[in-house]
Amino acid sequence: MPHVIVLDQLSPQGLELLAADPRIEFDVRTGLAGDELREALTHYDGALCRSGVKITADVLEGNQRLKAIVRAGVGTDNIDGQAATRQGIVVMNTPAGNTVSTAEHAIALMLALSRNVAPAYQSLLEGRWDRKKFTGAQLAGKTLGIVGLGRIGQAVAARAIAFQMRVLGYDPYLARQRAAELGIELIDSVDAMLPEVDYLTVHTPLSEQTRGLIGKKELEIIKPGARLINCARGGIYDEEALAAGLKSGVLAGVALDVYPVEPCTKSPLFGMPGVLCTPHLGASTDEAQTQVAVEGVNLLIDFLTTGNIRHAVNVSPLDAQTLENLSGYLDVAYRLGLLMAQLDTAPAKACRMQYRGDIADKDTTLLSASFACGLLEHALDIKPNIVNASLLLNERGIELVENKQKGKGPFASVIRAELQTADGYNQATGTLFGHNMPRLVQLGENQLEAFLDGILMVFFHRDIPGIIGAVGSIFGRHKINIAQMAVGRAARGAEAVGVLNLDDIPSEEAMAEVHNHPAIHHAVIIQLPAAGQLPAWLQRRT
Repeated sequence: MPHVIVLDQLSPQGLELLAADPRIEFDVRTGLAGDELREALTHYDGALCRSGVKITADVLEGNQRLKAIVRAGVGTDNIDGQAATRQGIVVMNTPAGNTVSTAEHAIALMLALSRNVAPAYQSLLEGRWDRKKFTGAQLAGKTLGIVGLGRIGQAVAARAIAFQMRVLGYDPYLARQRAAELGIELIDSVDAMLPEVDYLTVHTPLSEQTRGLIGKKELEIIKPGARLINCARGGIYDEEALAAGLKSGVLAGVALDVYPVEPCTKSPLFGMPGVLCTPHLGASTDEAQTQVAVEGVNLLIDFLTTGNIRHAVNVSPLDAQTLENLSGYLDVAYRLGLLMAQLDTAPAKACRMQYRGDIADKDTTLLSASFACGLLEHALDIKPNIVNASLLLNERGIELVENKQKGKGPFASVIRAELQTADGYNQATGTLFGHNMPRLVQLGENQLEAFLDGILMVFFHRDIPGIIGAVGSIFGRHKINIAQMAVGRAARGAEAVGVLNLDDIPSEEAMAEVHNHPAIHHAVIIQLPAAGQLPAWLQRRT
């Protein structure tokens, strides 16, 4: 009989579910850490936790029994996902349980900030009646900008619309038709949104793309008097820049529920006029705690009794043999998704996957899901894998279709990905050399042979003499080493493309020189995993 350990305080409803299931035994052991936690986990098949316990790599090392960890909540920052993957431990979360509570908290902060609720109450406690001092602003008629339109972002939008606000949104992975159905005006970039917003709220994961999303540069173009809210992840806003913005009068207010390091008791914003901060209370409601506990318990029981995996953040429910047979092409598809997400950041509308040759006889739905994983890798607060990626695309109104051709072309198997965005249409074709060497063999109508790993610069140009030498000279002056080079064209004298593998990311100055070359129309830096580096959900099975 499976044995479960509950590592943090869980709502009574969750514990009642465990107690009522005769197929499960469980113990509640909270407050464990270090060696004590490591030893305890060796006696259990599954673990349930919140955010209190820290399940680190050394805690999981050598564990041969633990099969699954379920986090009753969204974030899994307190669980070493890579270590769990290496040990063959499934990590699952409960992405929907706290959606409403977090959305409501963002609205609550927006209202409290607008009506000076906290300082007004403090004035009463201090014996003052300062009605004129705390004149506020109403939400009706104002413009709210939302960055990130997943579950929580959409829930915030619905509530803001009920307050008669105009809602602007930025999310490259939400289709315009879906945004229109939700009453959201989709904007092509965050910068384009900033001059129009009275309020800005973010609901994205923290990544290299979103870290410092609003800083000094952005405050130079934001609408004067804007108010900023963050109930997502600390670090998306630059707190030092926000403090400066409040002092200068560019910002009228800042409300934070999350911080770069938590617990947080010191911030340049604490104590400033126009600031309202709470200690990460977004999911701290009785309802949210109950929902995530019940969902987490059901996930774990389902896995331990039937083998079903849902909401996994690091693995897939597929058998090892299937993934082993497809691993090379799964990697090709994943890298094509990463490539195309960075080639064109305009909102995606539709994907079309074409499979030709031997690969057309395989389970191509897995390959399409792998492409979707790459396409969504840096866009969601939920970590995509080949189980949920296609569904996540569908939820955002992005259609994904497949086409198979069994006849062989120049290669035994190729994967062609076509992406339609708000700005146009892109396509890339990849194949596999040997067992584990992904290659890009066509970009647009241009045939070439480029490595699909590391730092790439893709540049589109007129097919005239001297382009490659000019780009090489620019990077030479800026001490950027070119590791590999590939060029392609559809016909002599037509438009052409170049792909360079670089040892380092070029500086802004170097890229400015590239962009300024009269024959180069467009150039973009693409960051892909190193050669042989696989996503976590693929590492587990290979």
